[in-house]
Order: sequence, then structure tokens, then C-alpha cells
Amino acid sequence: MTQVGKTIAENRRARFDYFIDDVVEAGIMLTGTEVKSLRNGRANIAESYAAVEGNEIVLINADIPPYSGGNRFNHEPRRHRKLLLHRKQIGKLVGAVQREGRTIIPLKLYWNEKGIAKLEIGLAKGKKLHDKRETSAERDWQRDKARLMKGDRTG
Repeated sequence: MTQVGKTIAENRRARFDYFIDDVVEAGIMLTGTEVKSLRNGRANIAESYAAVEGNEIVLINADIPPYSGGNRFNHEPRRHRKLLLHRKQIGKLVGAVQREGRTIIPLKLYWNEKGIAKLEIGLAKGKKLHDKRETSAERDWQRDKARLMKGDRTG
């Protein structure tokens, strides 16, 4: 049974390593055993990315482990999977990748309200080392600030 809106896999490093500009929800072309494996909650999109092949966008290096009940008809774990987008969205993403040197990064793989697997992809620009340090310092400051505010109320 699929839980509505349940996250299957999340790319936590994406927002640390990249500036995310535009977020788009994409469908993903899957085989039967891939869907069954996802229903078991098994997937990894941490090292994956999306690339342009011809006039379509494909997800590369996403790991969906083979389904335990699938016999010889099981799927290839790291095969290229076509992303389902509107033609205008594809055009916009292809233009940004080719002209501006952006990267398409998967952010989250989840079930939508109809129980269909969806992939949230972001148009990203890589962060430099000093940007990553700044992000880390900002996160630490927010944590310390929350701790101090919490301490003031109890004192």
C-alpha cells in the first residue's frame, strides 16, 4: 500500500553543493519491477543527475535495487530512465544546460497523491568552496540562534 505524498529518496547534498534556481516535477518512466522495488522504499538518487539525450531528458546513475521477487525479468539497477516533461519544460531545461552551463539535479523521489512515482528536479549551478563554507556557517548560526532563544525563555 502506497502512502500518499511519501518520500522514497531524497538528495540531501544537492542544496549544499548547488544553488537551486528552478524546481520542476517530472514523471519517470519505470518498469514493473522498478515500481515494486520503489514500493518497498528502496532507491538512491544521491549520485544521480539528469542529462539531455537528443530531445529528451534522462535520469542517469539513479540506483533502484532489483526487486527481490523479480526473476530473470528484473531491471538493471542503474539504467538510464526517461523523464516525462512537457515540451516547453524540456526546451527551457535544455536551453539552460547548453547556454548557461547549468546542471539538472534530482532533489526528491516521491509518490504523488495518485500513487504515481514523481521526481522533483532542480536547475542548479555549482557552488564554489567558499559558498559551501558560507552555507555551513549560516546553518550553524541559525542553530546557535535557535538554541540561545530557547535558553532565554527558560531562564
